[in-house]
Amino acid sequence: IVHRLVAECVAELGQVDNTIITAPVGCSVFIPNYFTYDTIHCAHGRAPATATGIKRVHPDKLVITYQGDGDLASIGTAEIIHCAARGEKITTVFINNGIYGMTGGQMAPTTLVGMKASTAPKGRIPEEHGYPMHMCEILDKLTAPAYLVRTSCNTPQNVIKTKNAIKKAFQNQIDGKGFSMVEIVTSCPTNWGLEPLDALDFIEQKMLPEYPLGVIRDK
Repeated sequence: IVHRLVAECVAELGQVDNTIITAPVGCSVFIPNYFTYDTIHCAHGRAPATATGIKRVHPDKLVITYQGDGDLASIGTAEIIHCAARGEKITTVFINNGIYGMTGGQMAPTTLVGMKASTAPKGRIPEEHGYPMHMCEILDKLTAPAYLVRTSCNTPQNVIKTKNAIKKAFQNQIDGKGFSMVEIVTSCPTNWGLEPLDALDFIEQKMLPEYPLGVIRDK
């Protein structure tokens, strides 16, 4: 769904021939199979650093990072924080499904307290593993970011809101504003061990109370 929304927004903004996507190793590794834009694979977590270099060399390009939570909030924490702190004029699409979805269902920085993972078979224990990280709120402590928003795709209404947020974030970049990030709370039925419909209920009942939807910052 998010892939489709990104493609629709790029097309509607007339940026099909002007877009570069940086795809780090992880959930976004197959992006070149789905998009015809220029894409580059980055080391795990390093998409913001790669995108920074691309945008500074090609300031007129629409430069996007597409990252999962195991990527952005774990091994890539330094890259996303410093990219946002510098106010780099890029757009990050951040998929938060509370787990490492691509590599076997390990616990991610966003995994909920009590939520089981392959590396936390008894569930996330705060005293052992710490608490979930809220990346929009963390970046909101910085001065430079222009737009930080958390959405979901669990209902048709939220899909529409997610598209509007992505389009606004892209427009911000086109207008020369600073760093924008759209965090999207999604499901991972396979690694959650749930049927798809049950996974949507899990988002509503468990994920959204921890990660409330809404605009965190809009300059």
